[in-house]
Amino acid sequence: MTKARISGLALAVLMLAAGSASASPEKTIRDALGKIVPGIEIDSVTASPVKGLYEVMVGTQLMYVTADGRYFVDGRIVDLTTREDMTEPRLAGARKTLVDGVGESQMVVFGPADAKHTVTVFTDIECGYCRKLHGQIDEYAQEGIRVRYLFYPRAGQGSPAYTEAVSVWCAGDAAAQRTAMTDAKAGKAIQEKTCENPVDAHMALGAELGLRGTPAILTETGEMIPGYVEPKRLAAQLNGAPGS
Repeated sequence: MTKARISGLALAVLMLAAGSASASPEKTIRDALGKIVPGIEIDSVTASPVKGLYEVMVGTQLMYVTADGRYFVDGRIVDLTTREDMTEPRLAGARKTLVDGVGESQMVVFGPADAKHTVTVFTDIECGYCRKLHGQIDEYAQEGIRVRYLFYPRAGQGSPAYTEAVSVWCAGDAAAQRTAMTDAKAGKAIQEKTCENPVDAHMALGAELGLRGTPAILTETGEMIPGYVEPKRLAAQLNGAPGS
């Protein structure tokens, strides 16, 4: 091989290396993850609060990857000076976007539209604490909290809770749905009905959000509060009371 051809090959290699080095961190990270997980649907790649580390959002899942696409970090970033969780706001935003995308026409809603706060609750009609929460639905309203229900029968399709969820939805108009929900959660038998319904979509959304139980309360900002919270305490949390 002549010296000229060797020089040309070396130049080509250098140009390729330079092109790779000059690639944006976003492209580098997308390419790296795409090789490891073919078909991965990355929603965004943005700089994190830590220099050289980037946030990668995949649905409601957040991971951190170094700018060169080599190192992956699974966890949360906490500012030790302020003790602030820097990861939660990003996760909350993703949750809020997904839940807001459902639309209230696909929910069973209790409380006035002008309530001070609105929370979205994933519920299982057979769940004891879900029933306790609903038994205090008027107290939540008195605290200025409007409740939007999404169905999440934990036992899955074909279970009594699933059948009840479908029957509540298919009970009729919004008022009839609220009545059926209240009766079912009080342990009363409701008429079994079927119709086109959003129960499966609600369950899929809950799974995407990583629900581990019910009730699961999602605030207006997308914060996830697992489990039952009594009305006054929930109001204090939503109002930002210290120590709530």
